[in-house]
Amino acid sequence: LQKGSSAVAPVHIVNEESADKTNLGFIHAFVAAISVIIVSELGDKTFFIAAIMAMRYNRLTVLAGAMLALGLMTCLSVLFGYATTVIPRVYTYYVSTALFAIFGIRMLREGLKMSPDEGQEELEEVQAEIKKKDEELQRTKLLNGPGDVESGPGTTIPQKKWLHFISPIFVQAFTLTFLAEWGDRSQLTTIVLAAREDPYGVAVGGTVGHCLCTGLAVIGGRMIAQKISVRTVTIIGGIVFLAFAFSALFISPDSGF
Repeated sequence: LQKGSSAVAPVHIVNEESADKTNLGFIHAFVAAISVIIVSELGDKTFFIAAIMAMRYNRLTVLAGAMLALGLMTCLSVLFGYATTVIPRVYTYYVSTALFAIFGIRMLREGLKMSPDEGQEELEEVQAEIKKKDEELQRTKLLNGPGDVESGPGTTIPQKKWLHFISPIFVQAFTLTFLAEWGDRSQLTTIVLAAREDPYGVAVGGTVGHCLCTGLAVIGGRMIAQKISVRTVTIIGGIVFLAFAFSALFISPDSGF
C-alpha cells in the first residue's frame, strides 16, 4: 500500500505544476499582448479611422465593423506566429527577443524625432481617405437609386434586404480597418508574441487591447484623437518593447507554456 501511494503522489504533483505553469503562461501572454497592442494602437491609423467614422455614422455600426476586422486580424496573426512553433523554441525565443529590441529602439528613435503635434498629418490623411470613400458611396447610391425603378420591383427587394443585414458603413469600417492593420506594427508584434508566448493568451489579450483602443476612439471621437500625443505614446511603446526584450535575459526559453 505504501508503495502504491508513493507512486501516485508524484503524478499528482506533476499535474498541479503543469497546470500552474499553463496558467502563468496564459497570464504572461495576456499581459504582454494587451500592453503591446495599447502602446501600438493609440494614435495609430486604425485608431483615427474609428474616431473619425464614429463622428459621422452610427457608433455601434462603426465599432462592430472595426472590431470584426481587428479580431480577425488578431486571430490570423496568432495562427501565423503559432505556425513557427514547429521550429525549436530556443531559436524562436531569441529571434523574437531580438525583434522586440529592434522594434523598441526604432520606436524610441521615432518618438524622440517627432514634433509634439505629430499625428495631425495622419489624421488628415485618414479624413481624406474616408471622404473619398463617402463620395464613392454617394455615387453608388445615385447609380443604384434611379436604375432600380427602371429595372422593375424584382431587383429592389433583394438589395434592400442585403443592405438591411449588412450596412455599407459596416463594410467600410471593416475594409478600411483591415487594410490599415495589414502589415502594421501591431500585427507584426502579435505574430512575434504568438511565436514565444501562449497563443490563447495572446489572442485574448490582443483582442481586449484592440477593444479598449477602438472603444476609446469611438466614444471619444475627434477630441481624443486630437489630444493624444503620438510622440509620448511612441516613446512609452519603445520602452515597453525594450522591457520585453530585456526580460529575456532573466527568463529561460523553456519557461512559459
